Amino acid sequence: MLLIIIRAIFMLVVAGLAAQTARVVGANQLITNPWLVFIGIMVAAAALVVGDILTPRKKIQTISGVYFGVLVGVFLSYLVREALQPTLELFLHEKVHIWFSSFLTLFICYICISVLLQTKDDFRFIIPYMEFSKEIKGAKPLVLDTSVVIDGRIADVAETRVLDQPMVVPRFVLQELQSIADSSDKLRRNRGRRGLDILNRLQKSPGVEVRIHDAELPELVGIREVDQRLVVLAKHLGGKVVTNDYNLNKIARLQGVEVINLNDLANAMKPIVLPGEFLTVKLLKRGEEPGQGVGYLDDGTMVVAEQGAYHLGETVRLTVTSVLQTSAGRMIFGRMDQAQPSKANVGTGPATHHQDNPSPTQSRQHHA
Repeated sequence: MLLIIIRAIFMLVVAGLAAQTARVVGANQLITNPWLVFIGIMVAAAALVVGDILTPRKKIQTISGVYFGVLVGVFLSYLVREALQPTLELFLHEKVHIWFSSFLTLFICYICISVLLQTKDDFRFIIPYMEFSKEIKGAKPLVLDTSVVIDGRIADVAETRVLDQPMVVPRFVLQELQSIADSSDKLRRNRGRRGLDILNRLQKSPGVEVRIHDAELPELVGIREVDQRLVVLAKHLGGKVVTNDYNLNKIARLQGVEVINLNDLANAMKPIVLPGEFLTVKLLKRGEEPGQGVGYLDDGTMVVAEQGAYHLGETVRLTVTSVLQTSAGRMIFGRMDQAQPSKANVGTGPATHHQDNPSPTQSRQHHA
């Protein structure tokens, strides 16, 4: 409602200024029909309002570029007119001089706006021995990779309100998800649909800001690889790449872009187990070394138990001997608690008990 009122006031003010301009032009007989000036100004103002309505989402970078471009263009055009005015007054008629000055102002303003919009990321105010460069302040946006969207854990992390940065989903990542969802392979199709469902869940989550980045950057022209496009976009936005891809992690770090790897985050959130502590785990399979048994904790951590091969399928109590942290995850090594009987000795128990406690028939035969 406020925008409608502002636009109405703008049109009324422009109408008054257009009427006054047409009156001045008619009084000075610059144009035979001053109403053409009034109509032209009103049409230009209406076109400006319509363009404003058709572009509801504007970027402050673009607006500031246009603003500074107009200021610099008007200032430069004033200097050029003042320098050329004596020459123009000698060779041009007064009316032609006015039209030439207006065209010169528009031309210089256009050049300045175009240059600023194309070089706004490298824009510098340079003073001798000092340079003020662009600095990113505030929360850095998180640029989501296709793998991390399909993984789905980013939605759980975002809903905990730990992340307060806006999440950016590039248009090419969304297109890749759509192509995966339309795949003829059932597994890929399910993964693509899961990714789209995760994005929908993120957009509906309260307190989570998700943006679809549609802008075509000049730096992305000619780049086809999605990973490289992600790195370039994150560098342009001054943000961080969120991924599960180990190779993308390396590529981004080599180019100076910060990366959040959800696998590293998951490993960091796992409970710390120290040597000498006890834990309970169910052994599921044999290990690589003879006699080893392997089980898994609820968070997926692999546990290797010495002499655990004799207790497969059982829930055992282990004493932690060492913890190994690798790029693939965390591994815990332990030995069986000494209080637990081993299956190797289970078969000897009844035989010993049988010798110590003979049956009544054996007793009668012995006395006989």
